[in-house]
Amino acid sequence: MRDIRSDPELQDLVRRFVTPDRRYLRLGGSVFRLSPVERSAFVRDLAQAAYDITPAELGVLFEGGWRERKTAAWMVAVAHRSEFRELIGRLLLASEGPYTGAAYCVALAKFGTAADAELLSAYLDHYLSRPDLDYDQAIVLGTLLYLDEMLGSECAARFLAPGGPWDRWLEVRAVAALDPHYCQQAVQQFCAFVDETAEVFASLDSGS
Repeated sequence: MRDIRSDPELQDLVRRFVTPDRRYLRLGGSVFRLSPVERSAFVRDLAQAAYDITPAELGVLFEGGWRERKTAAWMVAVAHRSEFRELIGRLLLASEGPYTGAAYCVALAKFGTAADAELLSAYLDHYLSRPDLDYDQAIVLGTLLYLDEMLGSECAARFLAPGGPWDRWLEVRAVAALDPHYCQQAVQQFCAFVDETAEVFASLDSGS
């Protein structure tokens, strides 16, 4: 992981792409609390950032901390840079820091293929066997439900079967967890926001 305190290249990329208008904080549920005027400006600025950043620069952000990785994942989703699929899958499974899991899920949801469902399933196979770890199990399962609906698949079924991995994970927890179906709805809302931003991105790409 690159340390922003001693990395001028990363510092420059954070200044250009991560911190403007508190972008890294607004990406997520906060975006839905923006006024129409604020949302329109935020969409435009995010689309421009996703258009301006290069794949190499995205790679540098993915080597940074949670703010950098979260922002990079959203820009990847907007630009539909599916070449980052495997990297995002590895980062999701590694779970090296907080606040990034949902962003990785949004990117995989927008790629929207069976390969993305496999990466989400690999995460659940590992982390639903760890009831001591309260990471991104619910949002990952919700994303898998979202992909199942999009793809006509049933990848989430084995996790949600009565007495299956999800139920077993819940049984030994001291606190309640989010409902995966609630998370599915949240992912759907996030993806709709990405689609809104991607339309602006496409207009930049076409020069209109």
